[in-house]
Amino acid sequence: MSAENFTVAGTLDRAAVEPFEVGTVQWVRRPGEGERPDLCAGFWFISPEQTPGPVLVVGHADETVHIVEGRVRIQPEGEDAVELVAGSVASFNKGVPVTWTVLEPTVEFFVYS
Repeated sequence: MSAENFTVAGTLDRAAVEPFEVGTVQWVRRPGEGERPDLCAGFWFISPEQTPGPVLVVGHADETVHIVEGRVRIQPEGEDAVELVAGSVASFNKGVPVTWTVLEPTVEFFVYS
């Protein structure tokens, strides 16, 4: 259901995914909806088999993530590595290089702003 001032995507639905930069995504709010190009949110599905090992990501927006299932290791440039598991939350500023290592099949809820 969508309305002018809010978006409701329902529940996490593995059948509603589409290809993403790496892995797949189920959009809750697509980039540009509501005339806000920098704001989007969704569920990211990724497994170790879908990545070539540690992946360096430089955020194109501020990002906040909540791990729903699985386990990843993140290492922001110049910081110690941290493992995120189900229930963990992290937030990164735009432009910060972060190395991601997917340790188990993972579902992450993310918000780019």
